[in-house]
Amino acid sequence: MSPIAARLERLPFSHFHFKLLVMGGLGFMFEAVDAAIIAFILPVLRTKWHLTSFETGLLGSSTYIGFLVGALFAGLLGDRFGRKVIMMWSLMIFCVLTLANAFVNDWHTFFVLRALAGIGMGAEGAIIAPFLVEFVSNKYRGSFAGALAGFFSFGFVAAALIGFFVIPLSPEGWRIALVIVSLPVLVLLWWRKSLHESPRWLESRGRHAEAGAVVADIEAQIERRGVKLAPVVATADTPFLHEHSSSFFGNLKTLWMVPLTKTTFMTWCLWLSITFCSYAFFVWIPGLLVQHGMTITKSFGFSIGIYVAQIPGYYSAAYFNEKIGRKATIVTYMVLACLSAVSLAFSTTDLTIVIFAVALSFSMNGVNAGQYAYTPEVFPTHLRATGMGTASAFGRIGAICSPMLVGYIYPLWGFPGVFGMCTAMLAMGGLAVLILGVSTTGRTLEEITAAEYGDDHAGSLPPAKAGI
Repeated sequence: MSPIAARLERLPFSHFHFKLLVMGGLGFMFEAVDAAIIAFILPVLRTKWHLTSFETGLLGSSTYIGFLVGALFAGLLGDRFGRKVIMMWSLMIFCVLTLANAFVNDWHTFFVLRALAGIGMGAEGAIIAPFLVEFVSNKYRGSFAGALAGFFSFGFVAAALIGFFVIPLSPEGWRIALVIVSLPVLVLLWWRKSLHESPRWLESRGRHAEAGAVVADIEAQIERRGVKLAPVVATADTPFLHEHSSSFFGNLKTLWMVPLTKTTFMTWCLWLSITFCSYAFFVWIPGLLVQHGMTITKSFGFSIGIYVAQIPGYYSAAYFNEKIGRKATIVTYMVLACLSAVSLAFSTTDLTIVIFAVALSFSMNGVNAGQYAYTPEVFPTHLRATGMGTASAFGRIGAICSPMLVGYIYPLWGFPGVFGMCTAMLAMGGLAVLILGVSTTGRTLEEITAAEYGDDHAGSLPPAKAGI
């Protein structure tokens, strides 16, 4: 373990960490509001612009085309140029373009602007977790990351409330909703003043003085609140490789070189399965309820309850991340999600549909809390943002395809076809984690890297392995 990591690992959970949690969590919440509001806008736009089921599904997929691009490049840029600047600019991009989308008058322009806004959303979602977990001790890293991801649920609930109370107010209510969800750009001012760059990343780039100054400032903030810090635990006297300087796509190549191949494959399968199913479900559920015979107002009301179920899903999984471990948490909630999806496939009454939809919402978001904690842990520091970003980007292929597939499959096979497809995808992701996943609980980020990839990886890969 490096000196910087040793100093960070002995820090207790403090006001500093709580502030990080809130700042990062609000970023996830704003992303979720913007992503989820499309589910409540689509039924209105479908009628307003006389869209087919496929065109409606295409609009539902538009954001996630941008997500793929944003997540991929955020990871590559975040490992090359730093985490903080990427997170701030990504928030600006998606807020500005979402505001612009409120003023369009045809579905083609709407599609283009949603895709461009998705670049910012995908970039932000991919960079927050690998950025902030680098400040956190292994004693509470799993709970921290799970609670961080839990802010997504507040965003979905906020979107449902906006959809229920704002969109039905007038024929232009969908425009007002988009203006409302674009407002979080104001938080940029707070972020610019308050956030540090990751000291672990700075150290991996050979910028030891800057890394030391960041940690010293964190220590001073904690001590000013009357906390006496434990002494730094001595670290083994082993060389710490740093200043990794691969080409822009060198890190992407490295992910598919031994010994990282298994980890990359496992995380990509996990993200594809849960992202595919989440967006098939949450983008379409208000519309599916309408097509099942409910009024728009009634379907939006039920959707609020379905979205609220995300909150206990996230925070129960955040607890189990530390109690039973990230891998076990992901697999357990995957099993619950499969059972819920199978039950939903054969539901016929409004009551059973809503009950099993709530259960599916709860369990899928428990998986999300596990994966946001787990994915950054299994990659070395200099590849952490790239590993997280590429897994998220690959998962967005599912987000792009699934809304369109639902639009195609539902008229043919109804609920059994849609949720049978979701069950198969969830089973694939759960098996990948069960068979290929590693245990990360109770281990520092550096210990995980050393144990899984060898001591040379604790700081940086040797140049020959980095594809330089």
